[in-house]
Amino acid sequence: MLQSTKTTRNERIQYLLENGYPAYTTQIGWLGYSDETMRALCRKYLAAGFKAFKMKVGQDLQNDIKRCRLVRDEIGWENQFMIDANQTWNVPTAIEWVKNLKEFKPLWIEEPTSPDDILGHAKIAAALREHSIGVATGEMCCNRVMFKQFMQADALEFCQIDSARIGGVNEILAVYLMAKKLNGKVLHSLTGCSAANPLCNVCISVKVCPHAGGVGLCEMVQHLQMWDFCSVSCTLEGRMVEFVDQQHDQFVYPATINAKACYVAPRAPGYSTELKEAAIVQFEYPHGTEWKRMFDEGMFTQENY
Repeated sequence: MLQSTKTTRNERIQYLLENGYPAYTTQIGWLGYSDETMRALCRKYLAAGFKAFKMKVGQDLQNDIKRCRLVRDEIGWENQFMIDANQTWNVPTAIEWVKNLKEFKPLWIEEPTSPDDILGHAKIAAALREHSIGVATGEMCCNRVMFKQFMQADALEFCQIDSARIGGVNEILAVYLMAKKLNGKVLHSLTGCSAANPLCNVCISVKVCPHAGGVGLCEMVQHLQMWDFCSVSCTLEGRMVEFVDQQHDQFVYPATINAKACYVAPRAPGYSTELKEAAIVQFEYPHGTEWKRMFDEGMFTQENY
């Protein structure tokens, strides 16, 4: 698989150096934000070049409908919109809830139910496919075997590896290779559709779109996703990486985006997670200066920590 893409790899490397890798933001739609805050954040990230936006859902359906409408009013219909439930529903609730949001054309529903329920995700994916809504999950998966079964069961369309939870680089690379190998083949075999049929609207491909919401995750997954583009999938279609614009100042080689909201290709070797010495002095548990301050101020005691 890797040898077959090698002859054109340098072209894709050059593309990344010149253009970067597409990012999306979740910063516009955290639960609890006021309408005014959401509108202001949508405008801020539109101005920063973002073309894909994700919003949290799942507490109140009517409020979700209102918030989805607000976001669509701000970002328009030419940009991509995703929703994330953070595992809050059971399977039937997930299906009905998301159907009530279909008018807003979300690209995916992320973590609609328990992250361990592979067959539950498969049922949700099947029910939402007719509405062109994909299922995204995987940030809680810790090994390649679960990802294999998610793909075999056609339980996800957007594969969200989390490089801090899954067991190391080799384990992660196996997921990328499986996503390439299983690309739409499971459904094709089930439906009898020809894999060469470009008009098939039933069979789907698996796109790896890493989870990158935590400190250091943006720094880690940028390398992985760019390797996938250069050497495995060789496409950007349906693929992007989450980006949060905070805590990068703690790293020696921080992840950055350009004016088009694309990750700038890193030039330093390694995983880009080397912390600045000042960050370690400040935050290392339990002797860092920030921890010492909190202990001294009584924020943590033997009883409550």
